[in-house]
Amino acid sequence: MTRIGLGYDIHRLVPGRKLVLGGETIPFEKGLLGHSDADVLVHAACDALLGAMGMGDIGDSFPDTDPRYLNIYSIDLLTAVYRRVNASGLELVNMDATVFAQEPRLSPYKDRMAERMADSMSVDKGLINIKATTTEGLGAIGHGDGIAAMCVVLLRSATPKSGNSCPSGNG
Repeated sequence: MTRIGLGYDIHRLVPGRKLVLGGETIPFEKGLLGHSDADVLVHAACDALLGAMGMGDIGDSFPDTDPRYLNIYSIDLLTAVYRRVNASGLELVNMDATVFAQEPRLSPYKDRMAERMADSMSVDKGLINIKATTTEGLGAIGHGDGIAAMCVVLLRSATPKSGNSCPSGNG
């Protein structure tokens, strides 16, 4: 069985907050506004994974009305979501994401973002591809008002662990 999921998130840029994308703190004079650290890349990844499993979205699982998630490091949410992926008998085939930001320039951080996200899910970094683009000065993102991310994932039924060819584990 294979399942595809798509996620999208956008947050406003404001002064006085850290900019966190893909679990990586990016040096910049503004950060994203949100109940958590507002990491749009990780939020889009969570939504894509949850969507592929038919489990709603990040707001259903981690509502911004719950004080437990106030200022939470979104990578911790990604870890929790990926545990659900594994518990449902699925595994990541690949993840492809795009961050939309006029500034700062994100190319120097893409590899580290992929590494942090892969580590949080205990998967090979080669399964995660992160791209960054501007909007050529158009719209709210182009005017520097916010940052958005889109992510697509492909999941498949997990392959049996070596030495255990029987799905029940009694084989």
